[in-house]
Amino acid sequence: MNFKLIKKLSETAGPSGFEDKIRNVITEEISSYVDTISTDNMGNLIAYRKGVSEKKLMIAAHMDEIGFIVTHIDDNGFLKFTTLGGFDPKTLTAQRVIVHGKKDIIGVMGAKPIHVMTPEERDKKVTTKDFFIDLGLPKEEVVKIVEVGTPISRERECIEMGDCINGKSLDNRIANYILIEVIKKLKEKELPYDTYFTFTVQEEVGLRGAQVASLKIQPDVAIALDTTIAYDVPGSVPQEQITKLGSGPGIKIMDSSVICNTKLVSFMKYIADKYSIPFQSEIMQGGGTDTGMLQKMVAGGAIAGALSIPTRHLHQVIESVHKNDVDNSIDLLYHITKSINKI
Repeated sequence: MNFKLIKKLSETAGPSGFEDKIRNVITEEISSYVDTISTDNMGNLIAYRKGVSEKKLMIAAHMDEIGFIVTHIDDNGFLKFTTLGGFDPKTLTAQRVIVHGKKDIIGVMGAKPIHVMTPEERDKKVTTKDFFIDLGLPKEEVVKIVEVGTPISRERECIEMGDCINGKSLDNRIANYILIEVIKKLKEKELPYDTYFTFTVQEEVGLRGAQVASLKIQPDVAIALDTTIAYDVPGSVPQEQITKLGSGPGIKIMDSSVICNTKLVSFMKYIADKYSIPFQSEIMQGGGTDTGMLQKMVAGGAIAGALSIPTRHLHQVIESVHKNDVDNSIDLLYHITKSINKI
């Protein structure tokens, strides 16, 4: 496992709509392993390999991460912001951020101290509007670097923790890593279909990049690669866990954006069994993925499905994935890709 690359992918900034830095990292990793590589007007990165058949396979992993954008700078230099993607507001407490202005500067999430809260305020549900960003600078210095519209990412080191990898933005940088490794493994292999390895933008704000890329590519078969919930922790019950860490990649059956093609689901399970790769059947009742756009933004619809990487603590800066699940996801996607004509 190339942890150095995983760490680089996790820690590189790329909030929704501002994916330039992470796109450059991915481009550098894969450009010598594909026939052509291009970026569309939306910002999607599309890497192409010619196949034996003119049928089209699209494999997509979004490269954006949840983040923030500056909406106001007050008279004392504090920043107000809105979110790019979905946050549980209570997870913002006591966090550092990186404000990507004319240069990158560190800030901290601030809020009213509990010591001066009224009893009513202490009991109130926390919202993102309760927070501001403190840069430790007066306004006259802040405005030299930051303006309304400046993107903000979260600051957190990616580490190895027991059998897991732990850090920010593993949704969806761990899927980016898996797709990069599959591209490299397939370099000397003949591909049955024309294959479009696609790293999409703006998934976290409405699956927008996948919509544009699917309209352009018009795949016959499409596979999304994304994280999913592993709620295998204290307080959970089996029916709400969705997946468990270390039990293999999830083969998606449905989420709120899609009901996957049953033929493709069966094929994925067949390949997993054939190569003795553990897997889990995944149904996520809340939350959508690029899979929905891959399926429906194609004339006549695409045969669409997804592989999901079990992840604890989603949309926090302490997301965790199991190393075995990562390796098994690479193996499963590799075997699916090189035998997709047998579906």
